[in-house]
Amino acid sequence: MRRASRPANGLRTAICALTAAITLVAAGTDPADARGRRWRHHHHARAAAYNPPYAAIVVDANSGRVLHETNPDSLRHPASLTKIMTLYLLFEQVEAGKLRLDSRLEVSEHAAGQAPSKLGLVPGQTIAVDDAIRALVTKSANDAAVVVAEAIGGDEDSFARMMTRKARALGMSRTVYANASGLPDDDQITTARDQATLGRAIQDRFPRYYRYFATPAFVYRGHAMRNHNKLLGRVEGVDGIKTGYTRASGFNLVSSVRRGNRHIVAVVLGGASGGARDARMRMLIEQQIASAATQRSVARIEESREIAAVAPKAPEPVAQPQPLAPPRLARADAMPAIAQFVAPAEAAPAAAESQTAAVLAATALSRQPKPGSGEPINPVKVKTITVKAGNVQTAMLVPLTAPAPQATVAPPHFAKTTAVAEPAPPQAVAAKPASYELASASSVPVTTASMALRLPHPRGAWMIQVGAFPKETEAQERLREAQMLARQFVARAEPFTERVTKGSQELYRARFAGFDQDSAEAACRYFKRNEIACLTIRN
Repeated sequence: MRRASRPANGLRTAICALTAAITLVAAGTDPADARGRRWRHHHHARAAAYNPPYAAIVVDANSGRVLHETNPDSLRHPASLTKIMTLYLLFEQVEAGKLRLDSRLEVSEHAAGQAPSKLGLVPGQTIAVDDAIRALVTKSANDAAVVVAEAIGGDEDSFARMMTRKARALGMSRTVYANASGLPDDDQITTARDQATLGRAIQDRFPRYYRYFATPAFVYRGHAMRNHNKLLGRVEGVDGIKTGYTRASGFNLVSSVRRGNRHIVAVVLGGASGGARDARMRMLIEQQIASAATQRSVARIEESREIAAVAPKAPEPVAQPQPLAPPRLARADAMPAIAQFVAPAEAAPAAAESQTAAVLAATALSRQPKPGSGEPINPVKVKTITVKAGNVQTAMLVPLTAPAPQATVAPPHFAKTTAVAEPAPPQAVAAKPASYELASASSVPVTTASMALRLPHPRGAWMIQVGAFPKETEAQERLREAQMLARQFVARAEPFTERVTKGSQELYRARFAGFDQDSAEAACRYFKRNEIACLTIRN
């Protein structure tokens, strides 16, 4: 009997020991940690399954040579890279004088209703052009993008057609825009090569306004927003320009890099995550920058004036991450062909004259580098002559930025003066008074102290000159740019233009008065570091 009972006792002892061990393990396990492990496993599984279509290109901006390419002409969705073209058209309006940086744009219900990322604008509110630019560059605000679109194009659909026409003029042959923000739309397509062309063109055309893309952060109504481009300030030489993401596009980035005399523009489309996209861009930059040319030999990208009837190519499907449905690429108002932008028939000359003009135009255009081409620059000999100044006239510049409309809570630097009246652009939205809680730290208006220039200036007998131009409007624009760039140096100075004539030749000097020698020299050093010519003058 005793022998029979021993195995049973041993089995019971083993079972008890095993139960105790399981109890101890269970007691030492944190339920939250277990849930965390399950979540991480699920998250990594989803991330591994997300594989958006990839494309990339690196272009030497000095020579036009392609240094690297992967699927450069495959159709992709641009996401918020769209806003580069939105800003291109806005910079065009500002440069032409149809809008000013202090112009106020009205917010519609359609604009306010855009999906995030957004500023949270409300219908009837207004926003300054300068703030809208910074919001697009840093926050990538969709509501601000639509405000800009409606101010320029009347409505977003019309503005999208303007964007597509501009893309064609720049040589972006495979890009179609359907909205101003980059929010998901199956018809909104582009390629890595086209985005590289746009990234180069916006610098060539608007070198002064391109500096906005280097804005590290933006403060709007008390809220600070950092630039989504995390390579700024972290990768040597990166000076812009834009990020983008939708589920269909993946994580996109266009980067401009200047190191020494080398300059490249790189595009990555379809990153599986922001970190993966940035890591790939860093790798491409480090691999290709040493191969870039040190001297500019390619013509800058110009808008083509050539209008040709080009038959549209059959669109290829945009590669999509599974299990998304394939996109639509043919929409009634989509504009894949240049032929759709030909001028109306009533504006065309007779057939014979048209044919002759076409031949002459083709001959003239054949001598010019094509948009986005790698053709070298043909140097033009320029005769330099010395002109002695004749009669000199000086005039104070009108206030460089319009004061803010009266507000319920206004910062002290918003002066209560009347803005200079000027004709409104055909499609500009009339500005309405708005309430301010806190002004943007980066958009403080700078106004002149008086409308009569007092020379010599009581604060100092030195002036600085930041350029001389054939048109007074160009001199005024340079003064505005200088104020925006270096408020700390010229906030107390008085800007003015000085007309110099000699015979039929006329120039307008852009100058600031009211410096002592040290402050004038310090201001000039700052401007020269920022690629603005400057000289000091004792009054």
